[in-house]
Order: sequence, then structure tokens, then C-alpha cells
Amino acid sequence: MTNQPIKFGTDGWRGVIADDFTYGNVRRVAQGTAEYMRSRSSDPLAVVGYDCRFASEDFARTVADIFATNGVRTLIFDRPSPTQVASWTVIDRKATGAAVITASHNPYQFNGIKYKPETGSSAPTEVIEDLERRINALSDVPAIDHRAARDLVSTYDPRPAYYAQIGRMVDVDAIKDAGLRIVHECMYGSGYGYVADLIGGGRTGVTELHNQRNPLFGGISPEPIRPNIDSALAVMKVGGQDLCICTDGDADRVGIIDETGQFINQLQVFALLMLYLFEVRGMRGPVIKTVNMTAMVDKLGAEFGTRVFEVPVGFKYVAPKMMETEAVLGGEESGGFGIRGHIPERDGILVGMLFADMIVKAGKPLSAILADLERRVGPHAYARHDIHLPRDTYDVDRKRILETLEKNEPQEVAGVHVQRVRADDGFKFYLEDGSWVLLRASGTEPLIRVYAEAADSAAVEARLAALEDIVGIRQHAGA
Repeated sequence: MTNQPIKFGTDGWRGVIADDFTYGNVRRVAQGTAEYMRSRSSDPLAVVGYDCRFASEDFARTVADIFATNGVRTLIFDRPSPTQVASWTVIDRKATGAAVITASHNPYQFNGIKYKPETGSSAPTEVIEDLERRINALSDVPAIDHRAARDLVSTYDPRPAYYAQIGRMVDVDAIKDAGLRIVHECMYGSGYGYVADLIGGGRTGVTELHNQRNPLFGGISPEPIRPNIDSALAVMKVGGQDLCICTDGDADRVGIIDETGQFINQLQVFALLMLYLFEVRGMRGPVIKTVNMTAMVDKLGAEFGTRVFEVPVGFKYVAPKMMETEAVLGGEESGGFGIRGHIPERDGILVGMLFADMIVKAGKPLSAILADLERRVGPHAYARHDIHLPRDTYDVDRKRILETLEKNEPQEVAGVHVQRVRADDGFKFYLEDGSWVLLRASGTEPLIRVYAEAADSAAVEARLAALEDIVGIRQHAGA
């Protein structure tokens, strides 16, 4: 039987458990990754982390054992941990790279492997191509050398070093003493305990939701958007809390809910972070955003006299540009944000801490801080439709949809003239009123996603519907 090709998406390789995500394929990925790390160092050190998904710790041990069989010293985490904790451990321990067993925000049926190189960032395109070439060239994988596994694999607690780094990035003692009431929606993911450890125990209290391990994620997808976080929204609407920090399955993405129970969408979060870092923290430098990110940061960039770069979706594009330009901030629509001085990678825990600090420094509730932003940049509404396609016909369907849009490229959308088009990651139409609409294929799931930002919700929905009508998928859309 011929091995199926392993293909990395926007961040790592993911597959359905027991279908394409099997022990055999995990061993292949581990072997190719071990060979890559050995090409980078004569004495490589690897970090292996894992999340709360089904059998993640067992897959992680398999990866660690394959690494050891190839002579790679390996630190395997002693508990499920956020992906960015593995990234920081790479930096802190000067490791060659990290493999993290996770499918991030994907539904429970999936698992995956993310690879982080020596920079601690998402693997850039050239590293992904090298990994795929090595993995797919394998005819077999050596049997595990159990003696090497005993000698070269060490269990490691990554929390102390990570907590120390967060303490360097934000004044956690000030947050502890501020008397805030914070909710952490863990989404059954690997971020449980982290927020409470960092800022709980003083005058500030932290209440965790869904902090137990549940590989089925309670029947939801662990992505911090509605309707997945509706139970957290209900808690916040009751009142008596200042902030809710929602982290996804591996806690590198974040969702924010204010004290009134209003969900602060990811585009607003990005703009609020930029304003806080520039105005409160006094940071200066470029900002990196993906094509599905907000025009609000362009307005703030013009105000602060800083350049905003737009790149394709995925931190494999954001991270290299952050490092190249020494950017203050990088962000993507899915709730992933990276901050200069930390790792060029998403960190939902750190961003949650920054929002707590934002409230402390402003001396006002988050809803008022958001209102200040809207007065500054004007109203911006946003929505995303996810169109689910059958896995077995996804490649054909995706090609048809993208080709249909290419052949029927509109001159106007919802009655508004198209000023320009970007076509390197789906098709993004920039409209003359400052709004935009984008259709692209997901890099992690069998989905077509359609995004829009405009002055109000009705204008957003009109733009989404117009693009969906062109390719004939509107009837399947869901927010």
C-alpha cells in the first residue's frame, strides 16, 4: 500500500483521527521531522508538547520515541499545554525545534502536528516544503529504539519559564492587585490553569469554565467565536465580571468578552491591541495583518505614522514578516496575535493578560475602551460565513468555486465599485467606500470561508451574499 502524501496547511499537518491521522502517519511525520532537525544541528534538542484531544499524550510519546531513535534529545511536557508554551520553551532552552500534537480549533474528530523551528514561530514556507519532502520520501520508519527512548527523552514542566516570560511582558502583580473579576473560558483545551496561576490568588479572582479534559469538547468546536462561546456570554451577561478571556483548543488563539456580555470580535481585538501597545505602552514599529483582517489598523497606522503590511492568512506568513520588520504586532482574523518582545507567534494567554492590563491602565470598563476606539476610527462591522464541503470532494469543489469567481470577477459588490483585487490567497475585493469582502479556502478544514467588513451589519451581509451568489454557495452559509 502506498503511503498517502502528508500535506501541511496554514499551521501544521492535520487529519481525522483513525482515518489519516494514524500512528503510522504520525511516525512518518516524526521521522521526517527528526531528519530535518538533524540537518540543522549536530546535537539537536527537541521539545514535544500536546493538547487535550483524544490520545494526544500517546501520539506525543510516539513522536518523542521516534526523535530519540534518531539520536535527538527530547523534552516531553508533563501535562497538556498551550502551543505557545512549546514555542517559548524552544527559545528558553535553545532547542532546535518543537513538535506539538494538536489540531488547534478544529472539531474533535481531528488531531495534528504543528512544527516550530528554532525561532519559536510557525514554520515558514521553506521549512514546510523541506519537511514535506523528507516525510513523503520515506519508504519506511525505523523501529523504535526503546533504550534510546529511555536515555534521551526527559519529562519537563514548561510552566515556570513561561510564567517568568509573561511576567516580563506584562505587570501581572498590578493585575493581581487590581481586584478584577475575570472569567477564563478554557473550552476544554490545554490553557486550563494558566490564567488562574498567573493573575489569581490576590485581590483579582479568576473563574474557569470548561476546565476539565473532554476530547469531544462538549459537542462544540474549540474555536473562541459564537456559538461555541455562548455559555461564556451567558455568564458575562449576568454581570459582576470585568473580562472574559476565551482560549481555543491549544490556547494560542483568543476571544474576548466585555463586562456587559458583548463579544469583542477578533478585528476589534486587533485594533484595541494596537491602540493599547502604541498609546499606553509607547511602542512603535510596523504592524502585520492578514488579508482577512481589519481596515481599522490601517487608520491607526496612518494616525501613528507607522506602516501596516498585509500578508496571506496564517502565521507562517505573519511570523517571518514580523521578524523581518521588527513589527510591534501581528494578527490574523482567527484570533491569533503575536507581540514584539515575546515569540513571533500567537499567544492567547498573553493577549488575555494584556486586555486585563488595558482595563487596569485605562481605569474604565472594556465596553468604554471599545467605544473610545469606535469614536476614533469610525464604525466597523464584520462577519464570516463558513461553507462546509464534503471532505472526499473538497479539492474538486474548492477548485470549481475559485475558478468560478476568477472567471466572473465582479466590477462592483453590493452596488459598490471594486477599487482593486488581491488574488494570492483567495480573492479579496477592496471597495471604494473602504469596505472589503474576501472568499478563500481554509488551510485546515474542508471549508470555503467568506469574510466582509463594512460600516454596519446590513452592509456586511449584502457583501457576503453578493459574493456567495456568484459562486453558488449562499444557501449553505452559516455564520
